[in-house]
Amino acid sequence: MSNVNRLAVIGAGGHAKVVVSTARAAGWVISGLYDDNETLWGADVLGAPVKGPVAQAEVDRVPAAVIAIGSNQTRALLAEKLMLPWVTVVHPSAVLSDKVVLGRGTVVFAGVMVQPCTVIGDHVILNTGSTIDHDCNLGSYSHIAPGVNLAGGVSVGSGTFLGIGAAVIPEISIGSHVVVGAGAVVVKDLPDRVTAVGVPAKVVRSHV
Repeated sequence: MSNVNRLAVIGAGGHAKVVVSTARAAGWVISGLYDDNETLWGADVLGAPVKGPVAQAEVDRVPAAVIAIGSNQTRALLAEKLMLPWVTVVHPSAVLSDKVVLGRGTVVFAGVMVQPCTVIGDHVILNTGSTIDHDCNLGSYSHIAPGVNLAGGVSVGSGTFLGIGAAVIPEISIGSHVVVGAGAVVVKDLPDRVTAVGVPAKVVRSHV
């Protein structure tokens, strides 16, 4: 079979199901999945085979690859470790302005909307139904959970996670490696490496 539109998926857990479904909707053929959990080897995800550990993807010289792991830290470690041809995957129902910049390895799920002049880094997850308004900047390895709404001019640092249904008002800056709780409303800037929850969002802890 031709390598055209053949995609390897790194990770074979629950998040991988959505990535596989999204990639197929976008026209990719899933050549296989790779995961270091050996209990998954020989199984399948939505009919696509789990072929072995993640290092096997390099041995197999896959023509295109994407990481299907929700953990920002793990995604960053694998992206920096594996020398693979990372590609961006966008569900056909997503609506993206032609003035949006998408980094490599980023996955955009169903129902996402991204408005003009937004820049999105590498290996970012824009999860189901999230909205990103104009002039936003999302750092690499960030994860925007389902139903998150970012107003215009919002900056999100690398490795930051915004929980399901969170909202951010205009011109807010959120630091790197931040966790924003589900349903939180961010109305003030947040520094690096904190967890913020509530309405309005308040910092409840710092972390390394």
